[in-house]
Amino acid sequence: MYSYTEFDRDFLARRNAQFRAQVERRIDGSLTEEEFKPLRLMNGLYLQLHAYMLRVAIPYGTLNPAQMRKLAEVADRWDRGYGHFTTRQNLQYNWPRLREVPDMLDALAEVGLHAIQTSGNTIRNVTSDHFAGASADEIADPRPYAELIRQWSTDHPEFQFLGRKFKIAVTGSAQDRAVTRVNDVGLRLVERDGQLGFEVIVGGGLGRTPMIGKVLRDFLPEADLLPYLEAVLTTFNLIGRRDNKYKARIKIAVHEHGIDAIRDRVERHFALIRPTWSGADRDTLARIKADFAPPAFRTRSTAAFDAARDADPVFRSWADTNLTAHRHPEHAIVTISLKSHGATPGDASSDQMRVMADLAERYSYGELRISHEQNAILPHVHKSDLPAIHATLRENGLATANIGLISDIIACPGMDYCALATARSIPVAQKIATRFDELKLEHDIGPLKIKISGCINACGHHHVGHIGILGLDRAGVETYQITLGGDGTEEATLGERTGPGFSYDEIVPAIERIVETYLDLRESPAETFLETWRRLGAAPFKAALYPETRANAA
Repeated sequence: MYSYTEFDRDFLARRNAQFRAQVERRIDGSLTEEEFKPLRLMNGLYLQLHAYMLRVAIPYGTLNPAQMRKLAEVADRWDRGYGHFTTRQNLQYNWPRLREVPDMLDALAEVGLHAIQTSGNTIRNVTSDHFAGASADEIADPRPYAELIRQWSTDHPEFQFLGRKFKIAVTGSAQDRAVTRVNDVGLRLVERDGQLGFEVIVGGGLGRTPMIGKVLRDFLPEADLLPYLEAVLTTFNLIGRRDNKYKARIKIAVHEHGIDAIRDRVERHFALIRPTWSGADRDTLARIKADFAPPAFRTRSTAAFDAARDADPVFRSWADTNLTAHRHPEHAIVTISLKSHGATPGDASSDQMRVMADLAERYSYGELRISHEQNAILPHVHKSDLPAIHATLRENGLATANIGLISDIIACPGMDYCALATARSIPVAQKIATRFDELKLEHDIGPLKIKISGCINACGHHHVGHIGILGLDRAGVETYQITLGGDGTEEATLGERTGPGFSYDEIVPAIERIVETYLDLRESPAETFLETWRRLGAAPFKAALYPETRANAA
């Protein structure tokens, strides 16, 4: 992974010192909250429902053990002993004291972590495939390009005060695990005639106006990445709406002007700047790529894995659910569920963070990943080490065998923490997970992604959930709308709203009726929920959700 240079360390030190002075001025009253707000947002500090919240960047979802241990230390020393991993591959501390935030940032900087551009109307933390560098289906590791974009975008003078936030995601696989099509810019590594390049997608986004991104360029040579992104951002900065913050996203510009007009503007600006600025020089990119070179994979017998899988049904269930094929056949990718039944999705205690750091150090060549699905990953594990890893995870409440299943729910913090939320998300996720654990159905149900947002901003990605749940306030009452058929992969699709919402007490039974309908109507256990939905459409599910409507119609 990328190693910070003296320049990086000096930059963070100066930036943190600047923010420390700003915090002191806020505390002594020299700055009003209105004056302080843009300064704190530039440093990842929000004012939430009950307290400040510090959002720490985990660039492209990659951590080393020292960084994970530092996140645990900060949680213990300055927060409440846990952190919350987000859908943007960040970590949030929900209870920091303002006067202690500069100390938190200094501690994080010791291991190359920061909170820069995790907030504000700027280019946010660049996200990537959480299996990057390990997956068997990968064309090339996308993280060097994500790091290149991070360096280019950090404190970029032209893009610090955009009309709204701007999100970029990069993937190196045909299977899109980075939801590139619902980002402002999605980059997918592709090969053409032996040359590596990018498919460039623009105009995706969720929130109150969800849209699937459109292809701006089907092939952009690797060397042109930064000047082309510069052209995209400059075009957006010039024509993007600033009269209405809800329309100040590139998706609205694409919708209003059309993809062809946007492409024409971008290409003209790209042609203007490309002759005089070629982006990163090849030596710089080569140095970054060297930081992401794969480890020297161990080779030895996998008999211990095979024996444990045959002898232990609990281990076998976990292996079948939480392991993914690795590029090296003797290794596996381990996804650690942060979604034990009834727990808060994405939360990890400081002790659990230390356990994951220890496992990464001992068994995963010193690498950890955080997914946008709010789980943790050991990307490179020799199969012979899997029984020992599973045993340690079980001892620490981290061995839930539910990756990709109905209890592996994405959920925003909702009204328990967020000042923008209009309904609770966490308790709904907990109740759904607990209910289907009681029914002992989730392995029979198979792959099913539920995503929950506590407001229209859609931080829980509900629009692209197989089952999406949106919490709203209706005359002071929590109401939950359901969408069905969403998909965040390379076949990205927005879910279809089913009809009137459900109360807090009704939402879990409603989800149960949807699942029962699927189980009754699927052609075989091999047919997934999404496949059944695409085959049959909305009608049978709406009939199950609103039986009184069907009765009235009869």
